[in-house]
Amino acid sequence: MDFQFDDRTIEVREALLDFMHERVEPAEHTFRRQLAELEDRWAWDSAPILRELRAEAQARGLWNLFLPGDGGAGLTNLQYAPLAEITGRLPALAPAVVNCAAPDTGNMEVLSEFGTDEQQRRWLEPLLWGKIRSAFAMTEPDVASSDATNIETSIVRDGGHYVINGRKWYITGAMNPNAAIFIVMGKTDAAAERHRQQSQILVPRDTPGLTVVRGMQVFGYDDHEHGGHAEVLFEDVRVPASNLIAGEGMGFAIAQARLGPGRIHHCMRAIGMAERVIELMCERADSRVAFGRALSEQGVVRDWIADARVHVEQLRLLVLKTAWLMDTVGNRGAHTEIQAIKIATPKVVQGILDDAIQLFGAGGVSQDFPLAEMHAAIRTLRLADGPDEVHKNSLARMELRRQAEARDRIG
Repeated sequence: MDFQFDDRTIEVREALLDFMHERVEPAEHTFRRQLAELEDRWAWDSAPILRELRAEAQARGLWNLFLPGDGGAGLTNLQYAPLAEITGRLPALAPAVVNCAAPDTGNMEVLSEFGTDEQQRRWLEPLLWGKIRSAFAMTEPDVASSDATNIETSIVRDGGHYVINGRKWYITGAMNPNAAIFIVMGKTDAAAERHRQQSQILVPRDTPGLTVVRGMQVFGYDDHEHGGHAEVLFEDVRVPASNLIAGEGMGFAIAQARLGPGRIHHCMRAIGMAERVIELMCERADSRVAFGRALSEQGVVRDWIADARVHVEQLRLLVLKTAWLMDTVGNRGAHTEIQAIKIATPKVVQGILDDAIQLFGAGGVSQDFPLAEMHAAIRTLRLADGPDEVHKNSLARMELRRQAEARDRIG
């Protein structure tokens, strides 16, 4: 196996590292200060420094790095992986600077793959240029959303329109007034086969009957630097039938196509987060003294740091293998590996963060360091895009089938 990055990856990676070091990392504190000064704290993309950095990212060609097709950088998953890792070091700022922040990334992928020419012109193009934001409305409070077929929001055809009724929550980005379009998943035919009951439809934010009820907290954080997580109510929301994406009954298939790349993107960025945490741990351990010795000389601290390095290297290799498979055999062929990284990465990075918080003591749970906020974000990732248990169940089922087939061939 060849573990060296190709020339294109090296070129873009070096450019991104320079940009991060010269412009993005020094802007982190300015960004947070400007967020606090905004008239509407949810409109995070209105922060002047973010707009400035986004314009510079476009000028440097560091834009839409996640998207391989039209409007994107033309990179493969394997080429994008080390770039996403770099942006994961500053998760509240860097992905947005290069227009690679969720949920816009997934929504752009959906519109790019499944959208009509008119849907792409009206919604995809402004998203590709960062002129608007978007939201993806799938999770519901009244059903077990770990099973997407449970969704109860109704999408009913009425002549040349669809009428939508339902309640969603933890809809990322929806508190941001600049989230101009919602992709909503609901049921168009409750009598159809289980995975053909759902559809996805485009709902402009200003459509009558769409109400953003409240912002939802995540471990006490409101995540306003990502436009928040909202509870959203749809009451007789009427949109043209042409807003349906790909046809009735395609909702579940679209969701699966959307979530596959989303899962690996999350894991790529989580590895970057872990790398930053290791740096913070080493700096803290070298600078603090307890019981007459630097913390870096304490056996337990060295144990934490060593484990962190081993675990990050293991995760990176698994993620790169998954990216390579997605490029060579497709998302379906990489299904097992996508599930494996989604199970392993958040849990392992959560453990690294837990050790880091222990090392930092009271500072680790404070607002003066990024560890507590990172811990909340990575713990949430064990629920987002499918909880650990769902992925483990599916992965084990496939492994049992594979082993049984192997025994049958031998027998």
